[in-house]
Amino acid sequence: MIDNKIWSREETLVREEFETIQLERLKKTIERVFQNVPYYKEKLKEAGIEPGDIKSLGDLSAIPFTVKDDFRKNYPFGLFSSPKRDIVRFHASSGTTGKPTVVGYTRKDMATWSELIARIVTMAGVTDEDTAQISFGYGLFTGAFGLHQGLERIGAAVIPISSGNTEKQIMIMQDFGTTALISTPSYALHMAEVAAEMGIDPKRDLSLKWGLFGGEGSTESMRNEINERWGLFATENYGMSELIGPGVSGECPALKGMHISEDHFLPEIIDPKTGKVLGEGEVGELVITTITKEALPILRYRTKDITSLHYEKCECGRTTVRMSKIQGRSDDMLILGGVNVFPSQIEDVLLQIDGIGPHYQIKVFKKGYLDKIEVDVELVDANLLDSFALLESLNQKIKHQLRTVLGIEAKVNLVEPRSLARFEGKAKRVIDMREVK
Repeated sequence: MIDNKIWSREETLVREEFETIQLERLKKTIERVFQNVPYYKEKLKEAGIEPGDIKSLGDLSAIPFTVKDDFRKNYPFGLFSSPKRDIVRFHASSGTTGKPTVVGYTRKDMATWSELIARIVTMAGVTDEDTAQISFGYGLFTGAFGLHQGLERIGAAVIPISSGNTEKQIMIMQDFGTTALISTPSYALHMAEVAAEMGIDPKRDLSLKWGLFGGEGSTESMRNEINERWGLFATENYGMSELIGPGVSGECPALKGMHISEDHFLPEIIDPKTGKVLGEGEVGELVITTITKEALPILRYRTKDITSLHYEKCECGRTTVRMSKIQGRSDDMLILGGVNVFPSQIEDVLLQIDGIGPHYQIKVFKKGYLDKIEVDVELVDANLLDSFALLESLNQKIKHQLRTVLGIEAKVNLVEPRSLARFEGKAKRVIDMREVK
């Protein structure tokens, strides 16, 4: 058994205990939204559901889904089940198109959120002896504040440095003896590049032990790259503003999926096309129902994230269900000549090839009636640009691997080191120009 501290007894309940708690809390949540959220009351009535109809967890599948557009229709507070006087914190999505997704928290919600973060940082290895540097952007985004309060709850020292000003980040990391880094995985790789340019060897000159990464998807290859560059142990955590923020699930040292706090969230996997609930181990879209939130309870939220659920007890001692690494998003899936491809699959292929860096960009466009794809990839060594033979050999190797593994034909552009955009927040990897007129 893995030697890993467990923050809460609720992470080790037997299945029957989880189901008893879940059903009781689900019933209360249905009653709460039925009485306090007109939008949900109307949706439930249209589906022929009254609160008293929910008698088992199996009845969950009869409840209509909630989708992101429901937040937009009810902007800003139409889905809230608590009066505004009880809200002590607002957050919102970035709102890159249209109105942002607004979420709120009561005092009880804030305590729940801190508890959930305490669980995931503890399972990642962080303790009250650690100094955690939060390199997420502070603001309406839930990531930084969510991790901040949970880390303080377990007694860790927090450096709320936010994102950007990367050279200063490295200096603070060195001077303060940072032992845990919290950021997006792509920003962690960028920080490693900057550290190298500053003449700092993270393994020799820094004190990092833990990396807690989230805010965007990543592959096992990217995790390995981060571990190698920083000399730390990287774990992934999952959440989204609509559900509570970060804290829905996180990885333990076994690295066999992210443990979901089932006493607070009811997870399902559905077929993204039909909405049918799938069984254990089947791959589909993750759907989450929140069962302890006061300000903003959400019923059967379609996350768009593609994963699977696994219920066997973990070697770390936790019994909570684990969700596998996100394979991609149902709305990010690229259909190229009839072939379904997730950007994460392309990333995984690229990171297996020597001579190229972890930064890339995918461009999709139409040529006539056909879908075409180009992949810009950075070289590790700029000297390769002086050798046509070596450059062509590497180019052909990448194209061959993409064809072999994914079944797609791609044009590959090998570009100079550090020439592609870096991101302090979520990385934008795909530019789809097929709808651009």
